[in-house]
Amino acid sequence: MSETLTFLGLESSCDDTAAAVVRHRPGHAPEILASVVAGQEELHAAFGGVVPEIAARAHAEKLDICVEQALARADLRLSEIDGIAVTAGPGLIGGVLAGVLCAKGLAAGAGLPLVGVNHLAGHALTPRLTDSVAFPYLMLLVSGGHCQFLLVTGAQEFRRLGGTIDDAPGEAFDKAARLLGLPQPGGPSVEREARGGDARRFALPRPLLDRPGCDLSFSGLKTALLRERDKLVEAQGGLTRQDRADLCAGFQAAITEVLAEKSRRALAEYMSLDPAEPVFAVAGGVAANKAIRSELETVSRDIGARFLAPPLALCTDNAAMIAWAGIERYRQGGRDDMSLAARPRWPLDTRSPALLGSGRKGAKA
Repeated sequence: MSETLTFLGLESSCDDTAAAVVRHRPGHAPEILASVVAGQEELHAAFGGVVPEIAARAHAEKLDICVEQALARADLRLSEIDGIAVTAGPGLIGGVLAGVLCAKGLAAGAGLPLVGVNHLAGHALTPRLTDSVAFPYLMLLVSGGHCQFLLVTGAQEFRRLGGTIDDAPGEAFDKAARLLGLPQPGGPSVEREARGGDARRFALPRPLLDRPGCDLSFSGLKTALLRERDKLVEAQGGLTRQDRADLCAGFQAAITEVLAEKSRRALAEYMSLDPAEPVFAVAGGVAANKAIRSELETVSRDIGARFLAPPLALCTDNAAMIAWAGIERYRQGGRDDMSLAARPRWPLDTRSPALLGSGRKGAKA
């Protein structure tokens, strides 16, 4: 643990190509020496969502450029790096594969250790990168592809307290935006429209609040939104600007209320462990939603836990979290070789039953 480590991280699990350099000296806070993220919004804008084939091709074209930029910004040569960490899953397989192959080439060419990282672990360990949080803490990972309450007790020890059984909140926001003719990504679009809306106008459901536990569901909420939209279109031939704002406000309020109540339940279970310094952290793109963040902060304060939301640049997909997770795993003896495989599915908590079922490729979540 006495060794200073400087890691290069690579991230390409969805539609952000990223490279970063992170250094850690034991006894000191981690340092992000450089972080480069190349987005793909323009490439996918015409399709209303991420197209996997387009994303994979863009990753293959941009990964080496991002690596060069990250090393230049950190003022380091590859020979001065101690290891390469790369997202090995879960994610869109073409993008994950591009990252893994790039990392293997760099590791082999420079004779450096290779560490495969679970993308979700990167998010879950971000509070330790930004705020040096001690274990155990409660993490709500809430994004376009995932939504889980995780009890984080170690760098490779995660227990899922609950999660979505269908659409993740970010996915639900994207689908809601498409239903209402709003641009992608859906989260920011719905949030903007909701500011001028009446959240009480439409009686949208709060799924699974009538059941115990911390699991979530948003598919039915999306269907309810569709029905309300169709009623308005049938009755008046279309939607007014106020109709759209009210629908967005009601939709956002429903998701906020569900996340808040499920967070209370997860926090109660976490606090029963009597942590010395209780922390409730949130990460993922949906954490940028001001209404949701404010409500979660209130819940956390009421229960007596410190609320922590990393900067937005570290909430969404980035390679700094991957480099840091790689350092944490490396310090515990984690190493990979050229047999490291890209994985479309890779649950953090392998002991809990899969939320979304399994297939030939393994558990989805």
